[in-house]
Amino acid sequence: MAELREEDAEQLHQEDVNIKDTESETNKMLAESEVCEQVPIHEPSTNPVKMEDKNGQTSSTVVSERHVSIQTTLEGLEGLVDLNGAGRKSCPLCPEEKFKACYSHKLRRHLQNLHWKVYVEFEGQRMCICHLPCRQLKSSLGSDQAQGRLVAHYHCVVCSVTIARKTDMISHLKRHINKGETEASYSGSLDVPFEDPVPGGQAYEIMKELGTNVQLLPNHTTPQKTDTYFSRKMKTNRQLVFCSLAVLAEERNPLECLDAFGATGIMGLQWAKHLRNSVKVTINDINEACVKMIKENCHLNHIRVEGNRTGRQLDGAGDADSPIASVEAVKMDANVIMHLRPFDYIHLDPFGTAVNYLDAAFRNVRNLGIVSVTSTDTGSLYSKSLNVTLRHYGCQIVRTEYYRELAARMVLASVARAAARCNKGIEVLLAVALEHFVLVVVRVLRGPTQADESSKKLRQLLHCQWCEERVFLKPGSMVEENLYRQLPCQCHGSMPGKTAVELGPIWAGPLFNTGFLRRMLVAAVQHNMEDIQPLVKTLICEADCTTLKPFSVPGYSALSNQVECGVVIKTLQKVEEADTSDQAGKRKTKGEDSGNVLKKIKADTSLEHPAFYYSIHRHSIRGMNMPKLNKFLQYLTEAGFRVSRTHFDPTGVRTDATLAQFKEVLTKYSVPTYSSTPQSSTVGSDRRQTL
Repeated sequence: MAELREEDAEQLHQEDVNIKDTESETNKMLAESEVCEQVPIHEPSTNPVKMEDKNGQTSSTVVSERHVSIQTTLEGLEGLVDLNGAGRKSCPLCPEEKFKACYSHKLRRHLQNLHWKVYVEFEGQRMCICHLPCRQLKSSLGSDQAQGRLVAHYHCVVCSVTIARKTDMISHLKRHINKGETEASYSGSLDVPFEDPVPGGQAYEIMKELGTNVQLLPNHTTPQKTDTYFSRKMKTNRQLVFCSLAVLAEERNPLECLDAFGATGIMGLQWAKHLRNSVKVTINDINEACVKMIKENCHLNHIRVEGNRTGRQLDGAGDADSPIASVEAVKMDANVIMHLRPFDYIHLDPFGTAVNYLDAAFRNVRNLGIVSVTSTDTGSLYSKSLNVTLRHYGCQIVRTEYYRELAARMVLASVARAAARCNKGIEVLLAVALEHFVLVVVRVLRGPTQADESSKKLRQLLHCQWCEERVFLKPGSMVEENLYRQLPCQCHGSMPGKTAVELGPIWAGPLFNTGFLRRMLVAAVQHNMEDIQPLVKTLICEADCTTLKPFSVPGYSALSNQVECGVVIKTLQKVEEADTSDQAGKRKTKGEDSGNVLKKIKADTSLEHPAFYYSIHRHSIRGMNMPKLNKFLQYLTEAGFRVSRTHFDPTGVRTDATLAQFKEVLTKYSVPTYSSTPQSSTVGSDRRQTL
């Protein structure tokens, strides 16, 4: 027993020596990291590894060290700790409170049975489960009352992000494969200097979109875990907002425009970088980390950061190193800054619904200005959480085949009510509802008369729950005995009980402005936004409710025609602009500008498109082969109806025909699928008889 106690004392003494050595090494590493933190982030000494995804976005990830939980062999995992030495050893992937120090044979079994067997494999690399405090679950209590709970997780071999569940990590890796990002973000053989590390020991990622570079955190895709949220799926939304601002900048400049929820600031930086002196950009965010990131991204794009509204003129614009534009970065609540300052263009893109910021947006927006609203609460908008829909938007809805257009009309109804409370009306320029967001762009018309006209377009919708026919209820205060008479269908007479339900109130006016969309197409062509050009062309056809549309852009000459989705599209090439030197010295007065804009608005208005659309697959006839969608559009046109495709649904048809007329044309040109079935059955019976 005495000999065993002496051995234990020697082992404890050896462990104390090892702990002192590790503490001295950690102190050295901390001193070196403090020296590295003094180096600015935007220095050109770094060599990032560049990647390009399918959307044309190039991202460069700064080379960082591989995490210890990512190994290729079991020997490499066991090599993290000296299993041949004497004494108790700690697990390199578990904290002391989870797995206490033990002898080598027990630690070897722990590494083999837990960390090596619970893994996710990707291109020969095993991402073993990690229990270190790399990721902490945020507690509902304050930081002084309770600490974050440790969560077991995996470290991604590509982007170094931490994910808790194994199935989520597999899905995350599949998204990397779909984007073509299969190279790891670390390299042990390259000698590349590191940038300033972010909290948590991970490296920045630099992403380029529309000629604008932004720095991203590795966990930028999870808004609950990061401060600077960024989504690559919202690229279409950012380009549509940019084109709408470019159209307004042609009408009058300079514009005071506000990005109320900046996050990384990429949207405001794109405005300033491409529109230059036509806009005065203000990027706002209430988070201090976001404002700091916005300022760093401004330096990354050679854009000067302004502290106040004065002094926006760029000094030394001809120098090579001078900033190309200026941006004002503000840390303030979005409602406060919109109440304090007037703007010509306001963009709202909060996390979730935007109804809490609409009153402040319309309070100080200038006359004939534009307000664009992006709503990402698709659960309540797309009829998945009906109680949340009623609480946020005050609308009673059900799940329908046209749920995306119903969502856009709900958002427009909330926007119209907020504008009317400020004695302002709206004119809808654009309404887009895609998988991840709903975007509406409206022009503000000041005056109680305009507010009354907009309020009259909020109406109830009568929806048949059997055949999904729908019609807006007629305005008026007269009580109607039977509301079902307004529906074109006869379901109430043939079906017992209540067959229809009232939805709304929702926006009953048009969703598009053809003239504004045409000028957006010009802006998309000028700024080489090829991704959204097919979408804008579809919106133009949908606004006019037509299938064949020749697009002619002012200042461009058509060279050849192309056909996309039944739409005649002209390939455009820019020509020399006419000489306008005689008008350069003239300055129009404010009254002339507003008069021209009002004339342009009246010229943009055309015949309203039919409300809602029908899905060809939803109303298909059983046992019949339907015609192709483009052929069916042609058949409806020949029958004398207005018809077009819709961006809300790839199988949807927007037409002024009723559902009965729609089904009649569909039945007429459908072919039975079982025409050859009786012959085959008789042949089979004859063969069985001969056998």
